[in-house]
Amino acid sequence: MFPTVAAAPQRAPSDSGSGFRVDPHVNHRTAYSDLSMRTLSTPSPALICPPSSQTFINGKGSSTSSSSITGETVAMVHAPPSTCLPRPHIRPASRLQKEHAPIDILPDPAFLQIFSHLPTNQLCRCARVCRRWYNLAWDPRLWRTIRLTGDTIHVDRALRVLTRRLCQDTPNVCLMLETVIVSGCRRLTDRGLYTIAECCPELRRLEASGCYNISNEAVFDIVSRCPNLEYLDVSGCSKVTCISLTREATIKLSPMHGKQISIRYLDMTDCFVLEDEGLHTIAAHCTQLTHLYLRRCVRITDEGLRYLVIYCTSVKELSVSDCRFISDFGLREIAKLESRLRYLSIAHCSRITDVGIRYIAKYCSKLRYLNARGCEGITDHGLEYLAKNCGKLKSLDIGKCPLVSDAGLEFLALNCFNLKRLSLKSCESITGRGLQIVAANCFDLQMLNIQDCDITVEALRFVKRHCKRCVIEHTNPAFF
Repeated sequence: MFPTVAAAPQRAPSDSGSGFRVDPHVNHRTAYSDLSMRTLSTPSPALICPPSSQTFINGKGSSTSSSSITGETVAMVHAPPSTCLPRPHIRPASRLQKEHAPIDILPDPAFLQIFSHLPTNQLCRCARVCRRWYNLAWDPRLWRTIRLTGDTIHVDRALRVLTRRLCQDTPNVCLMLETVIVSGCRRLTDRGLYTIAECCPELRRLEASGCYNISNEAVFDIVSRCPNLEYLDVSGCSKVTCISLTREATIKLSPMHGKQISIRYLDMTDCFVLEDEGLHTIAAHCTQLTHLYLRRCVRITDEGLRYLVIYCTSVKELSVSDCRFISDFGLREIAKLESRLRYLSIAHCSRITDVGIRYIAKYCSKLRYLNARGCEGITDHGLEYLAKNCGKLKSLDIGKCPLVSDAGLEFLALNCFNLKRLSLKSCESITGRGLQIVAANCFDLQMLNIQDCDITVEALRFVKRHCKRCVIEHTNPAFF
């Protein structure tokens, strides 16, 4: 007779919560010793779990997130098997029927509502509790978003296993996934982005800030394969120098396809290698941009802003903070956006003066937010142009502008009655008189920053008396 080889038992969720399917005819010690016989036909919900994390048993267990556990967090197809199989304990059916956790009384819609607030790793852990939780945890309505954060996650593998499980009903395509958030996952590489591009054609939002291992090729693949992508955050990805289509996509599609790239929100903060030519390519392909953030892209010049305004005429929010080569000529180009521009940040652009502010004030009359901190060339004259033409201004930061004095604040107070946030940090020429004029006219003021300003206690009390909801940030120890 031939020797009988027992198949390894598979750890699977069950309604009783024990996690084991017992077969009295199987030699369990022999089965568990042969790990190679475990089947991969049904992926386990233990996709993202630390090596020594506590699992759920009968609805009870640790809820510690992966970020609080030391060691490497990996994606797995199966939970690790036990080294020693406990002797099965069979309870009478009557006791099994009586021992139900109170949470089991909740209906399925209530469970789905609770699960919808859990991050991806916790949702995978909940799927290990019992068969009912497994089915609920993999409800397609809960998987419109994948959120993975932390340095310890093997994010490439996690994305591969998750997308494979989500493509179970629609082979090779995950139609329900719309948002992927992998910010801060420094182990993310191009391989992970290729997985998303291949399996998630309905992707609308991708956040990959701080993932400095991804390159242009992977980003191009995402943009080319996900035509509905509207929100892209690659801030801190120093290898990304451009946003464009792949060469294959350019050959297959018509020249007008550039207008079909639907990115509206693009954050390329701290992409230090971005230059004018790269910004030109971005503008030519992403013509529907409404929000663009280029903070600390130090190689951008006025020429790059000229390309931007030519192609992207719908920009509402623009940040070029700490771009040291931006000057008044660049603001002249930005002013061509006219009344569409609502948000502008030019902080620490030391080459900007009243001339550039006058361009913005003359043409961008619907401006709501302006951050000009550290622009030391701005004076009371520039503030006068701004106040008289941008009466709907709600937030203004002119900190570290030593040439702005009480006269400029008076123009601001008499024209911008809707002002809610005002920062005057380190403005040496500001006194209590200018603050009193602002407080007497801007009743809706909610935040005032006067740190490192020589302001008396009486002036601060006057502001607090007239603007009761205002939070004052100051450095005067005598005022409480």
